[in-house]
Amino acid sequence: MKNIPDQLTAYKKTPIFTERSVPAGLLNDHQTKQGVWGKIVVLEGELLYIISNPEEKLVLSVENFGVVEPTVIHQVKPLGEVTFYVEFYR
Repeated sequence: MKNIPDQLTAYKKTPIFTERSVPAGLLNDHQTKQGVWGKIVVLEGELLYIISNPEEKLVLSVENFGVVEPTVIHQVKPLGEVTFYVEFYR
């Protein structure tokens, strides 16, 4: 898994989502803006993180967070009951 560069700082965080409340936009291909990184933090359960190109599938959990690189197309899929949020860095 990639790491968020040390010189970046968090500036925004989404609400906590569940498998029932995750916005449709996160379940389909989307991307962050240029210069914006994301950290997908799972609080309970598991979340499938799918990076489109090159294709990569990672199972995120309490022990394994996901890193979203700027402009990289990706999506998430709940794997059963899950709670998570996304924190943004720049």
